[in-house]
Amino acid sequence: MNTEDMKKIFTENKVIAVVGLSPNPSRDSHRVARYLQEHGYRIIPVNPTATEVLGEKCYPDLKSIPEKVDVVDVFRRSEEVVPVAEDAVAIKAKVLWLQDTVVNDEAAAIARKGGLTVVMDDCMLRQHGQVVREG
Repeated sequence: MNTEDMKKIFTENKVIAVVGLSPNPSRDSHRVARYLQEHGYRIIPVNPTATEVLGEKCYPDLKSIPEKVDVVDVFRRSEEVVPVAEDAVAIKAKVLWLQDTVVNDEAAAIARKGGLTVVMDDCMLRQHGQVVREG
């Protein structure tokens, strides 16, 4: 994915569901979501074991979210991503973003077949800093 494609993701998509968002501030998912929130993105936590993270109501899964989601940002083990990709297609998200070390070709294929842009094994915080802030 080139720099222009990345910029388009960040400028055209403002609602990000973060699957696996931890309430623990020391976890990467929390740090990345907080950063995105601080940069004007609406964060929707998806974690069946939490009720609220970063001041936002938590949902147990993507299908429970009552509003439109643009990006599904995934902090789950690679082997757990296929159902997330299926749900991302079902809710008509635009982008499936698999964070660093999260690689699942089957999930990527499901998302692409459903019309989603896929970013795999990359960090939203790092990419935002490189393509948006540093331009």
